[in-house]
This record gives sequence, structure tokens and C-alpha cells, in this order.
Amino acid sequence: MEPYNFQTLDSKGRRAQVISRSEWGSSSDQWNGALDGKTLGTKLTVLFYCTETVGEGPRWHVHPYDEVFIVRRGRALFTIGDQKVEASEGDVLMGPADVPHKYHNLGPGKLETTDIHLSDRWIQANLDDPEL
Repeated sequence: MEPYNFQTLDSKGRRAQVISRSEWGSSSDQWNGALDGKTLGTKLTVLFYCTETVGEGPRWHVHPYDEVFIVRRGRALFTIGDQKVEASEGDVLMGPADVPHKYHNLGPGKLETTDIHLSDRWIQANLDDPEL
């Protein structure tokens, strides 16, 4: 496929962009990878997560900015602060800045999420999980 050649600039001198999956993805057959805002020239970072393993998912951690979770496929148990939420395909959740969170695949089948970090780079502090 021929690369795009966008000519129009916005008020900040930026052009539209297309970032191919081969540039951000860690696998050609699963939605796993990250694309930081600096690459996009914007103030948000996008993470793609996928697992087929029930019980697997990002562990207890925190960010200094808000995060939006989009469940694209499957079911997950989210823990955001002291709240637990069972989410399924099409649900959108928000994790506020400085509130620890985690989620894992409830199954059956594959869990796919798109996680939008409201920051131009991924900043994460992993924490000891109080439930373990």
C-alpha cells in the first residue's frame, strides 16, 4: 500500500497521520501494543491489550492522569480504587488520575481492550496488590 501524503496543516503546523499496525503492534494476529502521543503529535497515548487466558490482565498500578478503557471483546473484572465492575463488549470505563486500578479476563474467550491514557507518554507505577 502506498504511504499517505497529507498536505493540510492544522493551526499548530501538524499534518494528519496514519500509523500502521506494524509500527505499534507487538503481534500481527492480536491487538497488543502501544502508541504514544509523542509519535502521534498529540496529548494521548493508546494501549491495545489482548489475552485469551482467564484471570490474566494488567495488575494493580496507577497513573498521574485519567485513563479511559474500552472493552472491544469479551468480559473483564475491573477494580478501580475500591470499586469492582464487571464490564463486557462495548462498555467504556474511566479511571481517574492517581486512583489505582487493574482488570482481568473473566472469560470465556478472548478479552480485547483499548486503553486511552490522557498523556503524551505512558507513565505507570506498579503497586503491591492489596488483594494478594
